[in-house]
Amino acid sequence: MASNISLEEIRNEQVDLETIPIEEVFEKLKCNREGLTSEDGEKRLQIFGLNKLEEKKESKVLKFLGFMWNPLSWVMECAAIMAIVLANGGGKPPDWQDFVGIVVLLIINSTISFIEENNAGNAAAALMAGLAPKTKVLRDGKWSEQEASILVPGDVISVKLGDIIPADSRLLEGDPLKIDQSALTGESLPVTKHPGDGVFSGSTCKQGEIEAVVIATGVHTFFGKAAHLVDSTNQVGHFQKVLSAIGNFCICSIGAGMLIEIVVMYLIQHRKYREGIDNLLVLLIGGIPIAMPTVLSVTMAIGSHRLSQQGAITKRMTAIEEMAGMDVLCSDKTGTLTLNKLTVDKSLIEVFAPDLDNDSVVLHAAMASRVENQDAIDASIVGMLGDPKEARAGITEVHFLPFNPVDKRTAITYIDSHGPQRGGEEEGS
Repeated sequence: MASNISLEEIRNEQVDLETIPIEEVFEKLKCNREGLTSEDGEKRLQIFGLNKLEEKKESKVLKFLGFMWNPLSWVMECAAIMAIVLANGGGKPPDWQDFVGIVVLLIINSTISFIEENNAGNAAAALMAGLAPKTKVLRDGKWSEQEASILVPGDVISVKLGDIIPADSRLLEGDPLKIDQSALTGESLPVTKHPGDGVFSGSTCKQGEIEAVVIATGVHTFFGKAAHLVDSTNQVGHFQKVLSAIGNFCICSIGAGMLIEIVVMYLIQHRKYREGIDNLLVLLIGGIPIAMPTVLSVTMAIGSHRLSQQGAITKRMTAIEEMAGMDVLCSDKTGTLTLNKLTVDKSLIEVFAPDLDNDSVVLHAAMASRVENQDAIDASIVGMLGDPKEARAGITEVHFLPFNPVDKRTAITYIDSHGPQRGGEEEGS
C-alpha cells in the first residue's frame, strides 16, 4: 500500500504522518533510519521546496509608485493637474513651470523614500541570511551541520537541549524530551514528548536529546500554516496612522480654504478666471508640507542603518518609530542578550579530592561529554583537552545521559580495563 503513495501526495497533505506508527512513516516517506543521500535530498527539495516560509515578492515599480499613494502626495498630484489642465486662459499658456516643479518634487520624494527603504530591506535580508537557522542532519550516513532550509520530509535530524525544532518531525528511539511549544500553543510549561510523538517546527527543546524524522517542512508545517494566517492580515502601524491623519488634515484645511477663496474671488470680487486659478494654485501648493515625507524617510533610514550596524534587523522603517513608543519589552536572554557561547576557565576549578588535579577533573568531565554530534556544553568541555580523542581513549561507551537543566549534569556508563563504570559531569550555575 505504501509503495503506491507518491511524494506529491505527501506534499499535498493527503497522507496523515502525525498519527500512524513510526515504521509506517518510514515506509510512506520511502526512507530509513540512516537518513537520506545527498542526491535523494536534492530530488525531494525540487518536490517539497525549501524549508522556509514563503516571502511575498513585491514589484519594485509598484513599490516606487506606492510612495506616491498617500494623502500628501494626492494633494501634490492635484496641484500638478491643476497647473497643467485648469491653468489656462487669459492669453497665457498652461503653468508648465509649476507643473514640472511639482512633478520633480514628487519624484524626488518618492525616489529618496524608495532608495532608503530598499537599502534598509537589503541590509535586513543580508542579516537574516547570516542568521539562518542551522540543524544537525544525517545525510550519506554522516552527521553534519546544515542550514535548516534544505531539510525535506524523510531527513533524520538530531534534537538537543536548546535546539529550535527546524521542521515538523516524529521522534525516534531515546529518552523523553521536554518541549517548549508556548509560541505555538500558548502552553506556559514544557510538555513531555515520548518516542513516536510529533514535535512542531518553531518549538524549543528544554531537556533531553533524541533523533527525529522530518514529516513536514516550510508552509506545510504547523508553524507555517499559522504564519500564513497571520500574514493574511493587514495591520496599519501607529506611524502610518499619524501620517494619514496629517495628510487628511491638510486635505480638509486646503479644501476649506480653496472653497472660501473661490467664493470670495469669483462671487464677491469677480476676478478673472486665470488670476483666480493662479491664486488657488499658490494656496494648494503652499498648504502642503512637501519636504515632510522626505525628511521622515531619510531620518528613519539613518536609524535603520545604525541599527543594522549593531546586528538589528529592520524590515519596515516605520517600525523604528513604533519601537520608540514602546512601554514594555519582553526579550529572550540566551543568544539575544548574551552570545550563547559557553567557555570553561580552568583556573576557577576547585578540586576537593586529594588524588585529583584540574587536568584530571577536565578529563573526567570530557569523558562524560559527547565527542560527536555535540551540543554547546559538550563542545566547551571537550575543547579543553589537547586532543578530543582523549575523551574516549581506553573506554567503550554503553549509555550517555545528556545534560538537562533540572539535574544540571551529564552522565556516561562505560567499560574500561577495570569493567563497567559510571561517570558524571556536573555543571555549576
